[in-house]
Amino acid sequence: MVTLRERAGGVPAPARRTRKRSSVQLKAVMAVSGAILLLYLVAHMIGNLKTFFGEESLDAYAAWLRIVGEPALPHGTVLWAVRIVLLVAVIAHIVSATILARRARRARPVRYAHRPPVQTNYAARTMRWGGVIIALFVVYHILDLTTGTLNPNGVHGEVFDNVTAGFSLWYVTLVYTLAVIAVGFHVRHGLWSGLQTLGFSSGASQARIKAVALGFAIVLTVGFLSVPFAVQFGLVAPA
Repeated sequence: MVTLRERAGGVPAPARRTRKRSSVQLKAVMAVSGAILLLYLVAHMIGNLKTFFGEESLDAYAAWLRIVGEPALPHGTVLWAVRIVLLVAVIAHIVSATILARRARRARPVRYAHRPPVQTNYAARTMRWGGVIIALFVVYHILDLTTGTLNPNGVHGEVFDNVTAGFSLWYVTLVYTLAVIAVGFHVRHGLWSGLQTLGFSSGASQARIKAVALGFAIVLTVGFLSVPFAVQFGLVAPA
């Protein structure tokens, strides 16, 4: 006869309760760090849309990001503070996701010869590799438009020219498109999961939560893709 302890993988009840509390805390960390990253994405998208107002508007916005807080704070302090917060949020998000994924695998040590179909969606099944794609794209994006290392123009302060020079190349637009679509799927599932973690999980609100998450992801995806496609099709041209 299989004992309750054996069914639980040989883990004593106190240890299981501790692990459960820890998992709940990790899910909260994922939700909060995800919310921080989501707010940044919204702000970043709004900033990107200044491309449609021309070179002066976008370059002035980029310059303002470096001088905001002066003279009370040194040049670039607020911008670097935002970068540090984002870095901490990214690390917390990745670490908590990795730990939870490993615990989920350990909780199912036996591989079944036949696994019944699970009702899930494309975003949920691809969260892990989607996260990897996003992480790699962030590195490329920084080298392209922050440091200018991989940008065809790559001149510091000439943000509008850097943006239009990069997105004039079809393969840059393609890479950006694939990455933004991955972000959209990640945001859709992540927002839905995060709202559940934060307590919005009643049966009556499930459909509403999914609709909000989907709508938010679509707006974010369209907002980010509008700039590269406008450059690619000549609606926004280099000055």
